[in-house]
Amino acid sequence: MRTTAEVATAIELLGNELEQMNLSVHVLKTLRAIKLCRTSALGGHVDACSSCGTIHISYNSCRNRHCPKCQGHRRVQWIQKREEELLPTVYYHVVFTLPSELNQLCLENPKIVYDALFESAWQTLQKMGVTKNLQLGMICIMHTWGQNLSLHPHLHCIVPGAGIDAKGNWQKIHSKNKFLFPVKALSKIFRAKYIANLRKQNYNSKALIENLFKKNWVVYAKRPFGNPSSVIEYLGRYTHKIAISNQRIKLVNKDGVTFQYKDYKQQGIKKEMRLSLQEFVRRFAIHILPHRFVRIRHYGFLSSTWKRGKLRELQKKLAVQIPVNKVQPLLHKCPNCKTGTMITIEVFGKRGPPAKYFTENKIVTCS
Repeated sequence: MRTTAEVATAIELLGNELEQMNLSVHVLKTLRAIKLCRTSALGGHVDACSSCGTIHISYNSCRNRHCPKCQGHRRVQWIQKREEELLPTVYYHVVFTLPSELNQLCLENPKIVYDALFESAWQTLQKMGVTKNLQLGMICIMHTWGQNLSLHPHLHCIVPGAGIDAKGNWQKIHSKNKFLFPVKALSKIFRAKYIANLRKQNYNSKALIENLFKKNWVVYAKRPFGNPSSVIEYLGRYTHKIAISNQRIKLVNKDGVTFQYKDYKQQGIKKEMRLSLQEFVRRFAIHILPHRFVRIRHYGFLSSTWKRGKLRELQKKLAVQIPVNKVQPLLHKCPNCKTGTMITIEVFGKRGPPAKYFTENKIVTCS
């Protein structure tokens, strides 16, 4: 049994009760992957120090995008690609949030709700771009959670303060205020676009749609980023986040899970919440996205189609110095001598590492 306080511990302690929670096959498969991450069940590899000969046994990760342990390397690779695409303009941060009236539909059919969220946000920006006669660009990152693991679907969007005109020229947008576009106008357009997209999906609940029209929808516009490096720093924090990190979990035992959260109704003061194992896992599970659902999307002149044919040409025209990023292989320093490099000398399956590595006269560590 694990001794650490983490999401996997809660899933493991829940045991057979997990099968009785009426979760989909996809969600159950994801939870099992997280539970087995970096355990002997997934096999592993034996590394030896190039200097002192220390033997280190490591177990494989599950590589699931919802796992708290498996996001670091993906984040680095994704950010390096975005660094290569920066353009000489101010970047804005816009957040599109769905009202709580849609939470039940999220639980029943998350793909419809989340696809409509992406589509509506981009249609809203496109409509504002038309008023400037420009093709805009946008990167969207979807989060579905609040600090206490409640359902809170929203998009973090990064929007360059410039666009492409009808002749293919780069034009900066001159805004009179600290935001790219008026927030109230964005909110009204976003609401209308979203409800229209719901209807396209043949979802016509009269009561729900009436309630959605009565509600004041929220589009939050933050001050623009100070410089391109600020954009990259932001992306590093938000791109590969999951519902809760293991660092926020303080205690896990058979009686429940205690975790830390920020209460934004009280200026972000840090508090602790205690949930039963079943309730904690239930809340975590509602943030597991549908199979193959894409939660980071690119639009306009930041879309993959546009970038593939025209981005480098535009950067050259604007005299942009493109950083040369090469993903370095993961080299692990020896935990014993701190100077040598750990080199893989053998891989093993779920039966575990060969017994000889525990009997030889060498230091052995496991992770």
